[in-house]
Amino acid sequence: MSVKTKQAARLRRQRRVRAKVKGTAARPRISVFRSNRGITAQLIDDDSARTLAAVNWIEPALRELRGSEQARKAGQLLAERAQALGVTSAVFDRGGYQYHGRVQALADGARDGGLTF
Repeated sequence: MSVKTKQAARLRRQRRVRAKVKGTAARPRISVFRSNRGITAQLIDDDSARTLAAVNWIEPALRELRGSEQARKAGQLLAERAQALGVTSAVFDRGGYQYHGRVQALADGARDGGLTF
């Protein structure tokens, strides 16, 4: 059966990635959502089903930036918030998006901020 829409295809990819990637308290999952207007990321502990930290494109530090610049800064902010919680390592969940452009910039920003994955 073929997939009819872009959203359905992304959902299939997302489920495939999520089956392999699991976050714990010591090494949470960085979940990425990318829209046409901005990017959002969360640090999730899947064992307790809790969001530890989050960053959203509508925050004042990110609102004026565009594209990859915004994503890189979002990754750095998420890394700062993670380190405040004592988290230094994470797993990256690209959310069914291609690891390219803004998704890659967010990952690079998180690495620049001190997270390892």
